[in-house]
Amino acid sequence: MSEALFSRAAGGRHEARSAGTTPADRVHPEVVEAMNELGIDLGGRQPRKLSRADAEWADVVVTMGCGDECPYIPGKRYLDWELADPKGQSVEAVRATRDEIERRVRALVEELDAGDEYSRVAAKPRF
Repeated sequence: MSEALFSRAAGGRHEARSAGTTPADRVHPEVVEAMNELGIDLGGRQPRKLSRADAEWADVVVTMGCGDECPYIPGKRYLDWELADPKGQSVEAVRATRDEIERRVRALVEELDAGDEYSRVAAKPRF
């Protein structure tokens, strides 16, 4: 959700990647449904395993509760967004998480835009 919402909000002005410490085999159906409501199709997406290269690539690393499992790169800016894992949640709960991610993503994009430079963001959810 975070990468898709960031990419949409950034409109090509910044890049995003998303990876997880323990990625699922597929995007959770509840997530696909909630994102389809916004016109974003995640049905064909494959969750990726987090790599050190993702953190090295990014200017800003957004973590979502992965703690010590996330690689630490000195000098990188880290943001930790504590959010509920959508796995096994109702679509209503996933919508709430989606909406909170979207709110935070928009604020981050506004901040990056104010810096007037191209940025790369790696989002690392624990889910």
